[in-house]
Amino acid sequence: MIYRFETVCLAFNLSKGGVRLYQVLYRKWRPKVFADVVGQPQVTVTLKNELMAGRIAHAYLFTGSRGTGKTTCAKILAKAVNCLHPVDGGPCGECEICHGVENGSVMDIVEIDAASNNGVDNIRSLREEANFTPAAAKYRVYIIDEVHMLSAGAFNALLKTLEEPPAHVIFILATTEVHKLPATILSRCQRFDFHRIPPEDSADRLTYVTQQEGAELDRQAALLIARLADGAMRDALSLLDQCLGRSKKITVEVVNETAGLVGREHLFELTDAIKTQDSGRALEMIDQLHNASKDMARLCEELSSHFRNLMLIKTTKDARSMIVVSDAEYENLTKQALSTPLSGILHGLDTLQSALEKMYRGGDRRIEFEMAMIRLCTPELDSSPEALIRRIEALESGVIKPAKAVPPQKPREKEPVPNAPSADLPQEPNPEQGTENNTKPASEPSTQKAVQKLQENAQRLAEWPEVLQILKNYSHVTATAFNGSTAYISGAYVLIDAPNEIAFRLLREPAQRDNMRRAIEQVTGKVYNLGPYKGRTAEKTVDPLAELAGLAESEGIPVIKK
Repeated sequence: MIYRFETVCLAFNLSKGGVRLYQVLYRKWRPKVFADVVGQPQVTVTLKNELMAGRIAHAYLFTGSRGTGKTTCAKILAKAVNCLHPVDGGPCGECEICHGVENGSVMDIVEIDAASNNGVDNIRSLREEANFTPAAAKYRVYIIDEVHMLSAGAFNALLKTLEEPPAHVIFILATTEVHKLPATILSRCQRFDFHRIPPEDSADRLTYVTQQEGAELDRQAALLIARLADGAMRDALSLLDQCLGRSKKITVEVVNETAGLVGREHLFELTDAIKTQDSGRALEMIDQLHNASKDMARLCEELSSHFRNLMLIKTTKDARSMIVVSDAEYENLTKQALSTPLSGILHGLDTLQSALEKMYRGGDRRIEFEMAMIRLCTPELDSSPEALIRRIEALESGVIKPAKAVPPQKPREKEPVPNAPSADLPQEPNPEQGTENNTKPASEPSTQKAVQKLQENAQRLAEWPEVLQILKNYSHVTATAFNGSTAYISGAYVLIDAPNEIAFRLLREPAQRDNMRRAIEQVTGKVYNLGPYKGRTAEKTVDPLAELAGLAESEGIPVIKK
């Protein structure tokens, strides 16, 4: 068949070296030596040391998530064991063996895809071929990718050869699902676990590749690409390739547009509809999205991921590193999480996950999603334990709702309440000071009235157990000290009733008081002052030495007093 010259020129890029197709970044910048592998020092350092010491195993197992460098390290290892002039345990990249492995001319390095060669006959053929000595290299290396796809019969056929292979044969098995491998295979291999690559390491590599490609990449954009890749360097380079196709100057906005992170306002609106129990609004939005050709299963997955982000923000000290969104969207997520009870978030996650299961079992996707949204907007229609917990908390928090719209205090912001466990409320004057102008009698009626007024308006804080649970992230000791306590909201104050004084001693420390405030804000979305409930009296400061002396005298031990 004859092609016109113009057509050939359009299809290929011609250069002096001949015809050359465009090579994607993850192939073009695949590491050639161990030093170029990103984020896997536990693997590369060990392999280099073993090769320098001459301790070459007959079978290796590389396991880990996708795009973390398993096949890349297998190819580097295959070059290193056959390199004519190895450098620090790695291949030199200059000898004929290294060049032959790169261009595929060395037939002693065999890469097998177990997904398409998973039968007993394929393994028997491999076993017979392994008996022949290498043609050009020192070792015949078999790289079996996705080895977990082999059938049970193929594994059995591989066992004996894997345990006692010929001296010139090395097996390198790579898999993303190591739990599917038989124990008999695992016990015959030297195992290396590949971790997800940290975002900072991925961002550094992306920046280097971008510079080599003559483009510019912002640091925040590089970190966003790394987080989107979820620890996979190959996925990060693929996304960078797409971004370079859009612009030579890659910013966060370019990454958002390329990855499809823009236009996710509907997730916030659907969540607000659930929070306000507006099922009509939710169904209208579903209809609009369906008419815009939005897949309902995909929408359900996105909303489930949105609720997961809310859960992480609600329950962890700093969830930024675990959530893959832009800074502006993270700020909006934080605002929505602080105003949404944790029980509602967990109920949403459970309902959406159930809806997804039904969708993938063959149910009508739109109907399943609409029913899930109606259950979330109307918890009384749902009999699940999560819905019941949500309804109970809603009943309890109904008592708290007046605290939402507290009328502004005209002249004063803080009410004079005595005996506070913190610096939020003023302390009662000490009668032991003995000053002539002691103002205690004069101020006593007003402070008593203020205490009485606050306690009369106090309403139980239903989310107090949730506050204590989150407080453990900041101070486990303080959270434990407040076990069995109750809290009430009165105006701008949270009044705490604890069964022991140890809790209030801890709360007098500024750091612990700030931790308590942060935990309350994380649950309620508001900043409150702290105070005691039921007019707890301030505890006298006791000299520990005097207390020890009193205990000694009570035991009949003589004490020398100055």
